[in-house]
Amino acid sequence: MLQKKHKSGKKLGWSLDERDPQFIESLMPFLSFLYHYYFRVQTSGWHHIQPDKKVLFVGSHNGGLAAPDMSMIMYDWFGKFGVEKPVYGLMHPHVWKFTPEIAQMAAKSGAVIAHPKMAYAALRSGASVLVYPGGAEDVFRPHHLRNQIYFAGRQGFIKLALRENVPIVPVISTGAHDTLFVLADFYKILKQFHEWGMPWLFGIDPVVFPVYLGLPWGLAIGPLPNIPLPMPIQTRVCKPIVFERYGREAASDRHYVHECYELVANQMQEELDELVKLSA
Repeated sequence: MLQKKHKSGKKLGWSLDERDPQFIESLMPFLSFLYHYYFRVQTSGWHHIQPDKKVLFVGSHNGGLAAPDMSMIMYDWFGKFGVEKPVYGLMHPHVWKFTPEIAQMAAKSGAVIAHPKMAYAALRSGASVLVYPGGAEDVFRPHHLRNQIYFAGRQGFIKLALRENVPIVPVISTGAHDTLFVLADFYKILKQFHEWGMPWLFGIDPVVFPVYLGLPWGLAIGPLPNIPLPMPIQTRVCKPIVFERYGREAASDRHYVHECYELVANQMQEELDELVKLSA
């Protein structure tokens, strides 16, 4: 499948110029309905953010491909700082390649392809960036792990923050993983069959293969699009994390990068544990 191109000639997701404030403004009434009435979002912590200073937002997201906590965080940003103030979100390459219509809307909303080149470009433009390191494994983690921070061991976001000398601002949520009940992930079984010779459907390694209950399918298998259930969501923007060392040397120090990764993961888990208790 061919990926659509922007009018500049670049493929979708590879340009910061695709972001369209007027398009975002047109989405605000719908996002407002979801925020206030469908998910009844409660949020806190935005006082930590100074819009004139760029940061790397790092989240653990929930609720399948719909990922409603992510869109609600974006709505908060637009509502507080305006649609003209850019923030870019890193989106998985599969979305750009295989769902071009969704990708085009995402690009207009400020999404770029999850590639270091675009992450660096966005930060160097003066904008903040939102990343969910756990990707598909995180968003489709089983329901019994809904209150666990999960980054799948990916540490690229740490190197990005260190190289660009920006603080990491954790964003957490609870409730969004109740909008889709992931029962289990059978990816390891499918991967074993693949290693025995079974080809991937459409030649795509899905990374996850969840079984879940949700709309519109009822009981479904595989990473299919979903309609989130109307469950209350709480989000929190946490205090910025500033590391002791920054720069290329720090980003190339494996031991230091791992230490920073553990610091972020542990601090986010503590914040999430507290938020879960408050929402109980």
